[in-house]
Amino acid sequence: MTALPFQSTVIGSLDSKGRVCIPASFRQVLAAQNTPGVYLYPSFFESTLEGFGQSAIDALHARLAAQDPFLSPAHDDTARAIVARIVQLPPDDGGRVRLPDALIEHAKLKDRVAFVGLSQKFQIWDADAFLAAEADSIARMKAQREREIAMLAGGGA
Repeated sequence: MTALPFQSTVIGSLDSKGRVCIPASFRQVLAAQNTPGVYLYPSFFESTLEGFGQSAIDALHARLAAQDPFLSPAHDDTARAIVARIVQLPPDDGGRVRLPDALIEHAKLKDRVAFVGLSQKFQIWDADAFLAAEADSIARMKAQREREIAMLAGGGA
């Protein structure tokens, strides 16, 4: 069975207690994966939080299980950078989770947050910061398309 994707961008809010409401469509994906709440960790690439469900964490643990836990530097790098930093957050009855202060600080979250679906995972951004990141992504995609068109026009395939 193919996992449902996290898709779309939903603007939400961070309340004074550090809670966010996971969008209903994202909660459906998490529920379909039998995820007990949501898994989050601070991105080591950007000021955002990476969110995902049980399918992604199972795949991550399977990749790690294929490596020697005592002799593989790649195992330890992945485990330290991702696994050791994952928090599992249970939702309340309204679908809200309390974000740890360290995660709020890492992502520089203020009152408005953007939940950004990225297929197998999603991100939680400060809504204003996301606008700039989204514009950068779109600009890179346009540049890539222009390179591909130029390559086709030049006879390269």
